[in-house]
Formats: sequence, C-alpha cells, structure tokens
Amino acid sequence: MPSLADKKIVVGITGGIAAYKSAELVRRLMDHGAGVQVVMTDAAKAFITPLTLQALSGRPVRDTLLDSSAESGMGHIEIARWADHLVVAPASADFIARLASGMASDLLATVCLATSAPIILAPAMNQGMWRKSATQRNIATLMADGITIVGPASGEQACGDVGPGRMLEPSEIISHLTRTGNNHSLDGASVTITAGPTWEALDPVRALSNHSSGKMGYAVAIAAAAAGAAVTLISGPTALNPPPGIQYRPVQSAEEMLAAVEQDIDTCNVFIGVAAVADYRPLRSETSKIKKHSDSVTLELVRTPDILARVAQHTKRPFTVGFAAETDRAIPNAREKLHNKGLDLIAVNQVDETNNPFGSEENHLILISKTDEIDLGRDSKTVLAEKLISEIAHRYHDEYSA
Repeated sequence: MPSLADKKIVVGITGGIAAYKSAELVRRLMDHGAGVQVVMTDAAKAFITPLTLQALSGRPVRDTLLDSSAESGMGHIEIARWADHLVVAPASADFIARLASGMASDLLATVCLATSAPIILAPAMNQGMWRKSATQRNIATLMADGITIVGPASGEQACGDVGPGRMLEPSEIISHLTRTGNNHSLDGASVTITAGPTWEALDPVRALSNHSSGKMGYAVAIAAAAAGAAVTLISGPTALNPPPGIQYRPVQSAEEMLAAVEQDIDTCNVFIGVAAVADYRPLRSETSKIKKHSDSVTLELVRTPDILARVAQHTKRPFTVGFAAETDRAIPNAREKLHNKGLDLIAVNQVDETNNPFGSEENHLILISKTDEIDLGRDSKTVLAEKLISEIAHRYHDEYSA
C-alpha cells in the first residue's frame, strides 16, 4: 500500500454534522506523516471550529477566497499547486452540486477547480437527499470528470432516518487515499459483476431467496469502476441505489441473471460473481397466491443454472472470479468449488457467530487461487472491495500479458 509520508494533502470540509469526523481524519493523516492543509466552507464552521483543525494540522485553516494576505490574493492557486491529494470530507449535497456545475463561489470549490491533484469526495447527507435524481446526476458528472467518490455508507442518521448518506469513517477514507495511485489498474477492461440475491417465485407474492443485501457486490462494482473498468452490474432485488456511472441491469431470478450475463460474455474481460444465486427454484410457479388449505405443502424443486460454471466454461472465457459463503470447512469447500467450476479465483467467507456478512457493512474475506491463499482481513466491504479489485487486476494482467 502506498505511503502517505511527506504527502501534501488538502482536506476540504463542508457543512454537515459529519464534520466532527474531519478532525479525526486530519489527526490520522498527520499520524501517517502527511502534511495537511484544511480548507473550510462557511457552513462547515457552524459545525466545527477552525481552531480545532488548526491545532490538529499545525497550519492556519484557510477559509477565504478573496484573501489579500495570501500570496497577493491568489491563495487558491497556491493551495491548488501545493496539493498532492485533495479530500473533501464531508462533501455536502450543495457542494457536490456546485462542483458538478463548475462553480467557484468559495475557496474550496475554487481550489478543486484549479488543482491537478487527484480529488476524493466523501459524501454525507440525508438519505433522501442522496437518493434524489439531481444528486445522482451530479455524482455521475463528477465521476465522469475523474473525481473519486467514496461512500456513502448506510445506517442510522443524525436526523433519525436510516439509509445511505453516512460519511465513511476516517480509516476508510485513508484506505481509499492510499490506493489512488492504483485507480487505473483496470483501464480498458470490461468487467461484469453480479450482486444481491435471486428471487425464485413460488407464486405472485412469495419466493425462495436469501439474506444477501447486495452491499458487497455493489462495493466491488464501484471499486472496479474506480480502477478504470467499464462496469456492468447485474443485480437481483436489493434496497440499494444503482451506483452512478455504472451500467445497471436489474433481474429477479437465476434464469434472468444468466440471460443478462450471457449478453456480455463474448466481450467481457473479467467476470466477478458476487451474487448469492439460489441453488433451487420451484418446478412450478403458481399464477395465484397459494392458500392455506392444509397444514403442510410439498414443493418440488429443481436446480437453477450454474452461472459461474457457465461463464468459466465459455469458449471466449473471461477471467472468472467467484464468491462463496460457507458455514463450515470454508477453505476446503471453496477450493473444491474453485476446481469444480474452473474458476481463476474465489473469495470465501465463513458465516458464523463471529462473522455474519448478510446486511452488514463489514466482512472477512480470504482469496483463493489454484496456487495460493491471501487473507484480505476483516474490514468494511468498501475497503475489502478495493483490496479484491487490486488482486484481480494484478492477476488478470499477469495471465493475459503472459
């Protein structure tokens, strides 16, 4: 992982309750040996004082665009040239909108426009504001402009709502920051990713499914896009918003997911099967709701298509990566799956009382190939997705450049 020692990092802070986390971000960056210059908007100062950030960074906080004392009034250019990296955390909906429009109405927006350094935005806002189509359009615009968007996470918010909009933790932002140098590791590659559960209908209102939330697959899709890939995300039913800047195909059943995968299989370079695909479906799906006419019902089930095996055995075979959630003998079972399906890699996690990834923001993954195992550790799904994409990119290039 690249070091942040002696790196010059501008930390931009906009208005929002998550600004309290910015103090921790600055402190941790200093612990990594970075030089930090804080730039605050007026709204940010309503949530955290410049004096706090000055004490942590050892530098006076900059907050004025037209500052005659800052290099003859050209302070924004001075800061823009100084920065090796620029991180805005939290990035409010208002700031995101202004930046997407190319506005330079305060010092922070002007520095973002003037700098040639990589920019990372960590959004933080109410879940309704994040889901709004205007915000998603602005995010897509910024991603197309080469700005990296990290998060937001989902969970309980200060207003009492629950959903996406929480700023990532400082450790997660720093993890993204240390990987900005690898963001082009999949340039030119076409990556197809499956995510979420499948829904195998019993009748119009019931189905066979599972606990998958889709969070891991969506995080992998975002990480692959950040690495420069053209990403197609094929998702079963989830409560998640489609990631901006990614081709998104919603499906319901395993059969529908297979059909969507087969659309890309001849042009796909890397396939990552994160979806928790149901192994069985009802032989018949009733056209009307099954009524409680007796104390028991017998269901006849048949196998669903093995999407991973189909991809791995295709004539124009992409680099193929699978996922396995196991309740026992995780490593042996995953290695058997790797061999039987003909995969290049498989990411496995043990599901038990100490690690239940379903619906969680965290997971613990071990990556297995035909020759080795790499413990990616227990971390947020966002960070694990980046580690996974880094390993996939390295091995994909090794195989296809050999």
